[in-house]
Amino acid sequence: MFDVTFFYSLFLAVFVGAAAGYLGSLMVLEKMALVGDALSHVALPGLALGMTFHFNPYIGAFGFLFVSAIIIWHIQRSTKISFEALVGTMFTLALALGILLYGNELEALEEALFGDISQVTLLNTGIAAVVCVIAIVLTKLVYNKLVLVMISEDLAVAKGINVAKTNLLYLFLVSLVVAIGIQIVGTLLVGFLVIVPAIAAKNLNVRMKRYALLSAIFGIISATVGIILWNFVRLNVPFPGPMVVFVGITIFIISLIINWRLKLTT
Repeated sequence: MFDVTFFYSLFLAVFVGAAAGYLGSLMVLEKMALVGDALSHVALPGLALGMTFHFNPYIGAFGFLFVSAIIIWHIQRSTKISFEALVGTMFTLALALGILLYGNELEALEEALFGDISQVTLLNTGIAAVVCVIAIVLTKLVYNKLVLVMISEDLAVAKGINVAKTNLLYLFLVSLVVAIGIQIVGTLLVGFLVIVPAIAAKNLNVRMKRYALLSAIFGIISATVGIILWNFVRLNVPFPGPMVVFVGITIFIISLIINWRLKLTT
C-alpha cells in the first residue's frame, strides 16, 4: 500500500543513497570504512538533545556529528593517534551519553537507532535533497585533491592544497549526509550506506570516475529498493533499515561473484 509518506521517503532515499555512496567511495579508498560506520553512531546524543529541548533532532544530530568530527580531526592532527582509535572512543562515549539522555523513552530511542520514515515530510525531503546535491557537488570539486592527499600528503602540500581545510570540508559533508540518512535507516545502519555500496563498486575494478559514480548508483539502489521491499513485505518490522541492508549486501555479493569470475578469466 502506498501513501504520500512512502513517496517522500523514496524520493529522499534517492538523494541520500547517492550522496552516501559517493562520499563513501573516498572513505573506502582511504581505508576508513570502520570510521564511517562508527561516526554514524555519534549522532545519537544530538538526536536526544533535539527531542529534549524540542528542536529538529536531525539538526542536533548534525551538530553533534560535526563537533565530534572536528574534535577527532584536531586530536588526530595533534597526536597522530589513528582515526579508528579516536572514532571508536568517541563512538562508545556518544552511545553511552545518548542512552542516558533518552532515559526511559524507549520508543524514541528505537526510532533514533532504526529510523522513522513516518516522520518524513515534503519540507524536510526537499531540504534533504538540496543538501545532498550540494554535498555531492562540493565533494566532486575536491575529489581529486582528497585522493592526492591519500596518496601523499607532502605531494598535496607541494601542489598548494590546503590539506587541513580539505579534510575538514570532507568531514563536514559526511556529517551532513549521515545526519540526513538517519531518517531512513537510523544511527545503527546509516554507516552501511556510506560503506557497502562503495565496497561493492570497488570490487568491480573500474576507473576512478566510474568507481565514484557506481558507488552512488549502488547507494541509490540499496536505499530505494530496500524501502520498496519493506513497503510490500512488512515482516512485522516498523522500519525499512534491515531491508535496505539486505539489498545492499545482495549487490555486494553479486560484485564479489563478478570480481571472482573476472579473475578466473585473466
